Amino acid sequence: MSAAPAAFAALFAPWTLRSVTIPNRVWMAPMCQYSAEAFGPNAGVADDWHFAHYAARATGGTGLIIQEATAVSPEGRISPYDLGIWNDTQVEALRRITSFLKARGTVPGIQIAHAGRKASTDRTWKGGGPVGPEAHGWQPLAPSSLAFSEGHPVPHELTVDGIHEIAGQFAAAAERALAAGYEVVEIHGAHGYLIGEFLSPHSNRRTDAYGGSFANRTRFALEVVDAVRAVWPEELPLFFRISATDWLEEDGWTADETVRFAQLLSAHGVDLLDVSTGGLAPHVTIPVGPGYQVPFAARVKAETALPVAAVGLITEPEQAEKILANGEADAVLLGRELLRDPYWARRAAAELGAEIPAPAPYHRSW
Repeated sequence: MSAAPAAFAALFAPWTLRSVTIPNRVWMAPMCQYSAEAFGPNAGVADDWHFAHYAARATGGTGLIIQEATAVSPEGRISPYDLGIWNDTQVEALRRITSFLKARGTVPGIQIAHAGRKASTDRTWKGGGPVGPEAHGWQPLAPSSLAFSEGHPVPHELTVDGIHEIAGQFAAAAERALAAGYEVVEIHGAHGYLIGEFLSPHSNRRTDAYGGSFANRTRFALEVVDAVRAVWPEELPLFFRISATDWLEEDGWTADETVRFAQLLSAHGVDLLDVSTGGLAPHVTIPVGPGYQVPFAARVKAETALPVAAVGLITEPEQAEKILANGEADAVLLGRELLRDPYWARRAAAELGAEIPAPAPYHRSW
């Protein structure tokens, strides 16, 4: 693809959602670092690693950074080493990150999350298996008493009061996110974590108002959205991340349900659907390849009025530009590629003939 004039590079067109203008459509997907302290007064607190990690991507020109899954409660962490946003000490540390991102022209976002039955696991580079109390672990919570996989603990089945309590924890997390300086909040409903566990009939076997029918299985997710939207300022955007399919041949959440649910999310005040897939069940066959999840985002965009972001092996500027130019998504989220190259946005701008501001100390590179 030949270099295009900046005015025609969709990837670098600014976009205003509610009152927030995001300078371009190159966004960073949330990716856990598993690098916080596991216990004590600094449990879940961001440190120098987190600051340097996010600051580098902001310096690299990324338009929106969605911070890694940040737990709404201690038992909502994926691992004991996850970031949290359940106390004010955590908020103070996060302000340092958001202040730097804003100074670099990057919009700071945060994904608030509860891991459900996939909680209490080790760092991924140590295998990611379940850990017990001897390694700062705990018994996970879930909609039903069904273990994620062989070798994982059977979770405690949430009571209705427990469900309501967690919805309140999401709201409290959103309030703290605002105090910490974030301008976008994303609710994590994907990858087989708690909200996704309620959505899918594979993991949700409840017989009360939170299980069975589509309306019942989506009830908790919508209660969380409503609780967050009630405290998150009207002028700031709210995102929702979803796994558009469980990749199960039967008894799973489907692309059809995703389209139907997207319409409900829009009606409840969600501004964008972050479309991923999988994560609910182990040992499923996923046709992984460049842009393999983009068609799911494209379908939501085509069949609903809800804006979407696409993710999944988007690695090249031409590829990202084509996704946007073809109307398959409104923005792209990069994950592993931004781990490999924090300056991907600057490289992409150069290849596409666009211009993005560079820090003054880097003037020699202009």
